[in-house]
Amino acid sequence: MLLLIGGGKLVGYVSDRVELAAQKHVLAPPTHARPAAHHKAPAPVAKRPRHKLAVLVLNGNGRTGAAAAAAARVHGRGYRIGTVTNAPRQVPRSIVMYKPGFAGEGKRLGRDLRVKLVTPLDGMRARDLGRSQLVFILGP
Repeated sequence: MLLLIGGGKLVGYVSDRVELAAQKHVLAPPTHARPAAHHKAPAPVAKRPRHKLAVLVLNGNGRTGAAAAAAARVHGRGYRIGTVTNAPRQVPRSIVMYKPGFAGEGKRLGRDLRVKLVTPLDGMRARDLGRSQLVFILGP
């Protein structure tokens, strides 16, 4: 019986302490601490000049001559042109892809061509690019 009474007193004491701490927290003046910033990895930066990069240009829209016109546009931005040919299949939108280690250069080519979809190689192997480091697949 004494154990039961003593245990009840202990629970009451702990309960009172928790309630007091909660009141202090709620009634405390607001602190103006800034929330922890979410640190993003820095965006990749192009390290190589455009004239040192070769771009494989693929026609992914099926229109005759579209790859040649796209290659002229890429060349006009200062890039070297690798192979110009048809993509193995049509794509729903234009894509820029890059070899490992060329993320910054891929992002820059995407900005230069106003292509929003820029990714690492997907569905292609680095050796499929020949001497090119970047791929531009022209969509509709």
